[in-house]
Amino acid sequence: MGAVSEMNDRTRLLIFINILVSSIATSMLSTALTTALAPIAAELEIGISLGQWMTSGYSLAMGIIMPLTAFMIRRFPTRRLYLGGICVFIAGLAVSGCSNSFSVMMVGRVLQACGNGMLMSMAQVVILTIFPVEKKGTVMGWYGLAVGAAPVLAPTLAGIVVDAVSWRAIFGIAAAIMVISLIMAWFLLGDVLEVSRKQFDVVSFVLSVFAFGGVTLGIGNVGSCGLADSRVLLPLAVGIVGSVIFASRQLRMSEAFLELRILKIREYALSVIGSMLLYFVMMGSSILMPLYVQSVMGYSATVSGLVTLPGSLAMAVVSPFAGKIFDRLGIKKLFVAGAAFMLLSNIGMYFITLSTPVYVAAGYNVVRCVAIGCLMMPLITWGTSYVEGALVADATALLTSLRTIAGAIGSAVFVGIMSLVEERSVLVYGTAAGMHGLNVTFGCMAAGTVILLLIAGFGVRTEREIYKTDF
Repeated sequence: MGAVSEMNDRTRLLIFINILVSSIATSMLSTALTTALAPIAAELEIGISLGQWMTSGYSLAMGIIMPLTAFMIRRFPTRRLYLGGICVFIAGLAVSGCSNSFSVMMVGRVLQACGNGMLMSMAQVVILTIFPVEKKGTVMGWYGLAVGAAPVLAPTLAGIVVDAVSWRAIFGIAAAIMVISLIMAWFLLGDVLEVSRKQFDVVSFVLSVFAFGGVTLGIGNVGSCGLADSRVLLPLAVGIVGSVIFASRQLRMSEAFLELRILKIREYALSVIGSMLLYFVMMGSSILMPLYVQSVMGYSATVSGLVTLPGSLAMAVVSPFAGKIFDRLGIKKLFVAGAAFMLLSNIGMYFITLSTPVYVAAGYNVVRCVAIGCLMMPLITWGTSYVEGALVADATALLTSLRTIAGAIGSAVFVGIMSLVEERSVLVYGTAAGMHGLNVTFGCMAAGTVILLLIAGFGVRTEREIYKTDF
């Protein structure tokens, strides 16, 4: 930690800028393909239900790799690991950009997910380590702008790129940004995190893969296969058994592969649950909005992207202010406001019809993005602030892993619900079956958001309440 104590403000700022550059590119690739899904599916000759795994599978792979990153952050020098993550991500972009089949595309997406998993966990730990406590909320607010606004802005840019060039150019542009980040990191980043000689627990890692992967895959198949299908029950059973064995093993170990005992910290546990619910709904809606504009309303990819643009701008404004509000007032009011805005957005989308102008949906998307700006980074900053410094890497990796997996589940479940409802309501609704499927799906999202609002309103304590209870 000596390197951190000797670090001046200019060095901190340059490292932070470098983190933002890489975070923008990696975060954009988590949702950019939602707008490009239709043309990619057509060229690779696959269906939309299979094609959505380019997004949900990306999230799944990233969620699986996250537990490993907690070990890697503690075991390997910061600079070497960060540069390695960038290189892996660039390799994934090259594979996907040159792919001529769905299987090759998914190999590239998995490589991107692994690289992003390493970079995202490291970025958050580095930021929380090098900046003083009084600046963490504000700095994480700006970081939230990068990782929050970029995925929302990505469909807009992707739509324009797809119509103007091709979907392959998306990967080329991201690769160019990451090369710039690689050069910056090479000259700027030092070994700012402490390392240890902790041994790699292969058994725990394999168990985490089965646990996280099985649950995500099983639940993700519910929407398209039905609850009683073997493609749901088998991976879900593997995931549940793997989760139980993994958790029991970590709790018995004196030096766990992934420290789960931090979930005993009430505020941290609530931040994890809140982040999971947020991503569950957020990633589902990020896929449904382009499908609504293109598949239901029949507009182009460019229009689809433009519908989400106002939301991106709103998040760009809200995220830094959310960080400042957190530093001054804490999480309670932000949490309640964000959950309320998210609920309002989902209810609004539940009531739209084929005759509703698309700018109305764009307005509801603005409300959704304001909610994301209020919640995404403040929840992380709040939860990890109750965790001692030595366990911040575990806390960040666990939270990011679980919320990412929740996002993958949300993407698969909500797209599956929309497709299933649309298919079964054609005889009743005719050409409006797609809109009916969309309405029902957003109604389900609203139900999930109610839980988020209840947690914010009744589960989160104010600083005064914490003081009275704990002291």
